[in-house]
Amino acid sequence: MDPASPEPGAEGSLMEHLLELRSRILRGVAGLAVVLLALLPFANRLYAWLARPLLDKLPEGGQLIAVEVASPFFTPIKLAFFVALMASAPWLLYQAWAFVAPGLYQREKRLALPLLVSAVALFYAGCAFAFFAVLPAVFGFLAHIKPEGGAMMTDINAYLDFVLVIFIAFGASFELPVALVILVLLGWVTPDQLRAGRGYAIVGIFVLAAIITPPDVVSQLLLAVPMCLLYEAGILAAGLAARRHGQT
Repeated sequence: MDPASPEPGAEGSLMEHLLELRSRILRGVAGLAVVLLALLPFANRLYAWLARPLLDKLPEGGQLIAVEVASPFFTPIKLAFFVALMASAPWLLYQAWAFVAPGLYQREKRLALPLLVSAVALFYAGCAFAFFAVLPAVFGFLAHIKPEGGAMMTDINAYLDFVLVIFIAFGASFELPVALVILVLLGWVTPDQLRAGRGYAIVGIFVLAAIITPPDVVSQLLLAVPMCLLYEAGILAAGLAARRHGQT
């Protein structure tokens, strides 16, 4: 037997893993497709709901417009896909978890599962905070500083892109506590080091908020202040996780 050739058992195991991966991907895509098909009939209603924070703040004469010919058709569909992706995220993550979990030790499962659930919940919380608190404040500020005689007419596709960027920025920023816990469990930092670097972290948070938010102080503060609170929550969670797993 050629020593360079793979063992029959190893080749069979690889094929089984590849088939399992394909099965999990197909199940995930099928779940996403089902949710998307269910949402498509309500795509225009979803867009009207998403546009409410802007429409409520528009001054007299302001409105949403469609600059491109196909925008009234494609923009609601793009929104429906994003909502379907968000709604089916637990199902997609479950498929990923079901593929990876058999190869993990019991201790790793007990550690990874709460982090995964927390990450999803915090991302949803970030998006909800952006929709109910940030967008009304930002659009109210922008409408207030509008030049005299100018009318606010925003393209529907440009508005959707703007809101999606805000959602992703706030959803990802709310993952800060999970990131701190992971860094502590990996041994890269300690809770004491996180406390000692609190001042640098706050400066970094405000700089990051200025970069990823629209160019106004309102959205910057609405991102930076919650992130500072989440940093403190991350220190507490990291300290609990470190003590639970025998780290100092």
